Amino acid sequence: MREKAKVMDRETIRRAVTRMAHEIVERNKGTETLCLVGIVRRGVHLAARLAAAIGTAEGASIPVGALDVTPYRDDRTPRARADTGAPETRLPFAVADRRIILVDDVLYTGRTVRAALDALIDRGRPAGIQLAVLVDRGHRELPIRPDYVGKNLPTASREQVRVLLTESDGRDEVIIEEPD
Repeated sequence: MREKAKVMDRETIRRAVTRMAHEIVERNKGTETLCLVGIVRRGVHLAARLAAAIGTAEGASIPVGALDVTPYRDDRTPRARADTGAPETRLPFAVADRRIILVDDVLYTGRTVRAALDALIDRGRPAGIQLAVLVDRGHRELPIRPDYVGKNLPTASREQVRVLLTESDGRDEVIIEEPD
């Protein structure tokens, strides 16, 4: 893969997360019963950043969980799904009757989000589930639409969008790559 363009840097990501945090609070009329659940890997880091931004703005502590959707993916055989646990799932709160903000780095086909919805609903019936993504790149295969978007990024299907975050990659940026 070769880098085609850097589309977000550290400051752009920070501003997008701050804006999304304010939108979440406004749309939910506060923070009561609100929980953030990051989809494992980078969605977890983004959920923590959103919770911190909401905490700074509202003086509230928002519970944050992590959801490993591997056992719920539809691109694995039923046996492989059954044999794979979800060791990285950590939900330090009951899902039932909570307003859940599901957080991921990139929304592409919608299949990861579909798996996450199944995983959440298996743990209880939330009052509602909303979706926050740092990058929406289009090309949906399922009728899934984010409620909060850091950046809409039209891409060709051959391109890849890479989100790099300090917590896992040592730097904050979003880049578009093309196959060699």
